[in-house]
Amino acid sequence: MRHRIRITRRPAALMATLAALLATASGPAAADASGEVLLRLETPGTHLLYHADEGADARVEDFPVPVAVAPSAGGDARDVEVVVDTTGLKGVAVAEPGGAGNCTNQGPVFTCVYGDVQNGDGESNIPFLLRGVDGVVPGDSGTVTYRVTAANASPVTGLTRMTVGGPTLHTPKEAETVTGAAPGEPRAVTPAFANRSRFTASEGVALLLTAPEGLRLTSRPANCRFNTDSTSAWCLFATEAGPGTAYRTGSPLHFTAEAGRLSGTLSYSWSAETTAPADHPERGDEAPLKLTRTSGTGLTADRTEVHVETTVQADYEPVTATVRGRVGDTVTVRLGLRDHGPGRLLDTETLGGFRVIPPEGTTVTSVPYTFEDSGGDWACERPRKSDGSIDCAIGDDDFYEVRHEGGTTVIGFRVRIDRRVPGAHGTIRTYNHYDRTPGNDTAAIPLDASPALPYRPYRDPLVWSALGVGAAVAVGLVVRRRRRV
Repeated sequence: MRHRIRITRRPAALMATLAALLATASGPAAADASGEVLLRLETPGTHLLYHADEGADARVEDFPVPVAVAPSAGGDARDVEVVVDTTGLKGVAVAEPGGAGNCTNQGPVFTCVYGDVQNGDGESNIPFLLRGVDGVVPGDSGTVTYRVTAANASPVTGLTRMTVGGPTLHTPKEAETVTGAAPGEPRAVTPAFANRSRFTASEGVALLLTAPEGLRLTSRPANCRFNTDSTSAWCLFATEAGPGTAYRTGSPLHFTAEAGRLSGTLSYSWSAETTAPADHPERGDEAPLKLTRTSGTGLTADRTEVHVETTVQADYEPVTATVRGRVGDTVTVRLGLRDHGPGRLLDTETLGGFRVIPPEGTTVTSVPYTFEDSGGDWACERPRKSDGSIDCAIGDDDFYEVRHEGGTTVIGFRVRIDRRVPGAHGTIRTYNHYDRTPGNDTAAIPLDASPALPYRPYRDPLVWSALGVGAAVAVGLVVRRRRRV
């Protein structure tokens, strides 16, 4: 059985600079006249192992070995096998078996059977897991070598040099919150870190700050590099942060919220690795950002988030209707909400909803819904309180068929009229975290109940049933009498 693994790298502080270090370990093998396919080994040329202060506690569980077949007339690669030799890591890491059942090992050498690999496609596996060792110092390194073979391809070899990184740098444990940020208005963040290890960040320190969700960085210090849309900055400082020291930026970095955004999240981390990421090509043109000493209290996290809420709102207004019918009837009443914006709630978990309290003298028997060709009786929470209140979260799947984000969302309530209560009315109240106009959040649900129809025997199904039985008996008697004549 062939195992196909698609690798998604885990975000981790010790991997923060990996993207900058990726380099193809070897190019494609040359094809000859026999029609060989072209193999390509896509492992990095260099790799950050773990922080020196982690020692034996370090774990590296996400190092894949991808092999690709270059598109060509040669067809698929047959019987692909990968041999990974971790002998060169002695003293800096210990390799243990990984893989998905198609890898075996003899000591530090791992052999993985990738099987047939399609032309223009690839396979990937994680042959080993790595454990750190005690006693290492920043800069200690070792090598991992690879050899890839196939029945119809020339072998491909490669090598990755793995290096122990500098000390772990910690950020504030508590997330920060910024409220009332008007779109376009500059707001500030002052990143800080502490070096709690016994090692010095001898090559300096680097700050990585990202603001991908509706925020933009507006500060442009000369010692920072930016991605093309100014949602990420990487800043380098020559400061050699020693053991037990803590620093913050000497001046804040500024950012703004985009128009129409309700919220966003900015995050930052620090590293003792100082190689600039390749996806930050733009240099800043303002005065360089500096560091200043600060207290290390509370600086124990690997990454800190700054949650930003803007002044933009998503204004909900109830959509209501009258419960109208005769006592004893069960009628459908369409209730819900209208989204006036202007901000848009894009996350179903923040869409909020509405609460319904039915009028006195009525009972909600169901709130039917349809979802993916099926459905049920209760799109909202069943009434559990004495007032019969029902909560409807419009972000739930049960509202999928009727939800109109940025528009009107209503659903049919089945309401039984139990008795007449003159002047009775229920209420509907809308809610979401970003509704800043409470004056239009509540509306009445009037009850207009007519008396039940007066009893008429001919309207009663039991009467008709009895009449039917009596008629059948009469017909039977007539037939029997005729037979006796």
